[in-house]
Amino acid sequence: MKTSIIIPASNEALWMSACLEAVLASERLQGAQIIVVANGCTDKTADIARRYAVLAEEKGWALDVIELKIGNKLHALNVGDHAAKGDIRIYLDADVRVSPRLLWQMERALDRDTPAWASGQLQMAAASRVSRAYARFWSKVPFMAKSVPGAGLFGVNKAGRARWEDFPDIISDDMFVRLHFKPRERLAVPGTYIWPVAEGWKNLIKVRRRQNAGVAQLADRYPRLMQHEDKGQMTKGELARAASQRPLGFLVYGIVSAIVRFTNDPAAQTWSRGR
Repeated sequence: MKTSIIIPASNEALWMSACLEAVLASERLQGAQIIVVANGCTDKTADIARRYAVLAEEKGWALDVIELKIGNKLHALNVGDHAAKGDIRIYLDADVRVSPRLLWQMERALDRDTPAWASGQLQMAAASRVSRAYARFWSKVPFMAKSVPGAGLFGVNKAGRARWEDFPDIISDDMFVRLHFKPRERLAVPGTYIWPVAEGWKNLIKVRRRQNAGVAQLADRYPRLMQHEDKGQMTKGELARAASQRPLGFLVYGIVSAIVRFTNDPAAQTWSRGR
């Protein structure tokens, strides 16, 4: 078995079916292992995941569902890692939907002896007008437009996974992993995936606050990793063009940024689902 797909899920009953249906619709990927780690769930997340065992078996894949009483994503990632049999590890959030060839493309890119990290082309999805506007502007920020963010989906090979032991108790697991790799070791594949943006002002602020806290935490605890950051900065010209093209998005993004910058919320210092 070459690839294990680890899906931490806490009360994800609304998303679980769409996530697994997309994963199991993957083309060309052979004999993969899916591990759903239902952590701290009070809904039917685990039961829904188990319904896909037959479909996985028909595809020649394995589907394991692990239930944990503790609701903690980092702990769930560690438990999933210990159960994984594949040399390639793909970490997937339960609210993400992958396109048919994305996971195979990631496996192919990561099938090498040297350390490597990979992700696909992120496509944001939002239902509310304010969140759609925020997403349209955010997609033009250099970190999103010029790098490979890996939000909600990233994978590493065996040599890459050896760069850290267990996931530490941190806010930003995706950035923690991404920064273990130099920009030239981070591979972008052409396949797309849909990643939902937080809905409404309250959740946009909550998620943005948590993102900023996650970056600050990594800079404080793992300063050596920050030398691998390549997000860049918007020039004044780029900012002006983006603002003129997406005035509502610029306004929403600016308001959210200002609120986060000038107010404080102690809850942002710990991991939370963010939606």
